[in-house]
Amino acid sequence: MVNGVYIPSSLLVVGTYIVKQEWLPFAVGVAALLSGWKILSNKPRKVLNSEQYQDFKLTEKTLISHNVAIYRFGLPRPTDILGLPIGQHISLAANIEGQPKEIVRSYTPISSDTQPGYFDLLVKAYPQGNISKYLNELKVGDVMKVKGPKGAMVYTPNMSRHIGMIAGGTGITPMLQIIRAIIRNRPRNGGNDTTIIDLIFANVNPDDILLQEQLDQLEKEDDGFHVYYVLNHPPPSWSGGVGFVTPDMIKVRASSASLLT
Repeated sequence: MVNGVYIPSSLLVVGTYIVKQEWLPFAVGVAALLSGWKILSNKPRKVLNSEQYQDFKLTEKTLISHNVAIYRFGLPRPTDILGLPIGQHISLAANIEGQPKEIVRSYTPISSDTQPGYFDLLVKAYPQGNISKYLNELKVGDVMKVKGPKGAMVYTPNMSRHIGMIAGGTGITPMLQIIRAIIRNRPRNGGNDTTIIDLIFANVNPDDILLQEQLDQLEKEDDGFHVYYVLNHPPPSWSGGVGFVTPDMIKVRASSASLLT
């Protein structure tokens, strides 16, 4: 960039050679600096700060049901990533009218940490849920205070040969984060993770099963991932589990697994 005009580094060197050869070493050095700056400026930058809250703008809100939505928050730059280790979560904070102090709750994004430019949260709004109600009332362009990473666990590839997961409702979000990370790191994708995953996902009604389409697609694509749905009130043609998750269900579906709940 010279006087506001972008000049490719190679052209800068050639032009310098034509004008005055003794300037060539200087031009080569400048070109190297410019190239290095361009590479660094395009490198994904982790934006999370575990010490202080930052404001992230709501860019999109997608309703999944009458009380469940996916909230998309933009990152400062299109190439930025959140910087959240697999297995950890973020804290959301808000000053809510009628509450004596700032309210803080933890959430796990459903978007991959390799996704640049934004992160997605799947949240169910509860009548007495301070942060979930606050999120539900946000408009596109409003901001949310976020801090992280948080949590004691960090998933590493092949930390267990077989993982069993038990989730209910929106409790699927931290499980999905790990499931996607494992599948993304399979040998067929250039990784080395061969962990077997068995998920038992419990809900009340069929309409309560969140992200079922995504889970079914992952199971279809990956031989090492299996999902078993359990419903309290199943339809007549239901072939999954019925009632509550029982020890027998766990024994059949994940008998040799390290359990995550």
